[in-house]
Amino acid sequence: MKKFKLSAVLLAIAAPLTAAVVSIIISSLAVLATKKSPMDAYTTMWEFGTTSASLMQMLNTATPYYIAAIAIAITFRAGLFNIGVEGQLRLGAMFGAYLGAMFVLPPVIHIVAIMVIAMTIGGLWAAIAGYLKVKRGVSEVISTIMLNALAGGLSSYLLANRFADRTTASNNLSTKEIPASGQFPDLMPLLNKLGVEDQPGGGVYGMLIFAVALGITFWFVVSRTRFGFELRATGANPIAARVSGVNSKRMTFIALALSGAVAGLAGLPAVLGDTHAFNMGFRTGIGFTAIAVALLGRNSAVGMAISALLFGFLEVSSRSLELIDIAPETYVIMQGSILLSSVIAYEVLRRYKITLQSKELAKAVEE
Repeated sequence: MKKFKLSAVLLAIAAPLTAAVVSIIISSLAVLATKKSPMDAYTTMWEFGTTSASLMQMLNTATPYYIAAIAIAITFRAGLFNIGVEGQLRLGAMFGAYLGAMFVLPPVIHIVAIMVIAMTIGGLWAAIAGYLKVKRGVSEVISTIMLNALAGGLSSYLLANRFADRTTASNNLSTKEIPASGQFPDLMPLLNKLGVEDQPGGGVYGMLIFAVALGITFWFVVSRTRFGFELRATGANPIAARVSGVNSKRMTFIALALSGAVAGLAGLPAVLGDTHAFNMGFRTGIGFTAIAVALLGRNSAVGMAISALLFGFLEVSSRSLELIDIAPETYVIMQGSILLSSVIAYEVLRRYKITLQSKELAKAVEE
């Protein structure tokens, strides 16, 4: 029994360790191609990325990645693939900022109202793909890609022609600023008490705490509730799920709509904690990077948190590469190599486990 446990631990460590080694080798070759030293690159990234200011930026970068990754993981668990998170979070953030600036409520209630607006818009946008999937059999991959394009064009049109606040003398089109009651306070007062000094780049988004709570909720719902069981059953085998009494079509629609609702929240950390409005500088690519975060994190709450922090660290620390004449886009190669290596390593591990189980079963039958 002890031997089996030890082998299980070794197998669990083997996949991420192998992926890490392979990704380091690939990244090093990319740096060598620029006739620079990989060791200098890694040292510079580590020294820059571990400063207090960089760590705060890492957390701010990782927060929307994590929320968006949870949205994607919901559909992964249901055997679906929501590629439309980018459009859902963009529309959710825009409508949340625009409508949230129209009224004033008590602080907490105002923030919750903006979140509900963002979730509603994101959920409704994803529900379109859910309806097409359930009623017309349209692949959610295709429909969400198309909806991404529509969301990008729609948000640009609405911002330029309907939502922009024309009273501000600026070329950066922006919605009206959200009142103070709807602004999510940062965590600097708490960090100050822990001995962390204020940094020029700002503090840590208060929605980091919300993201942690969302991760715990995701774990509990998926792993400990009937809804989570039906969600996983639908993803594992829709036909078997229907036979056992699960309405797989209903779960498919709910999974996509719920995923969109959570995605709508992913654009709010910066809107509520930094810009306090939706503008032309709204960060893009969160939804697509979150796909990699969810895949690398194996759709688990803890795994995706680690993955989001890793991607956030790479993105922030890679800015220092310009100091040694290395293109900061090198971190994209690092991200890609980590993801590709991890997916391959975990797939090899999965097949190896199946082979071991088959051998153990055959041996048990013979006995």
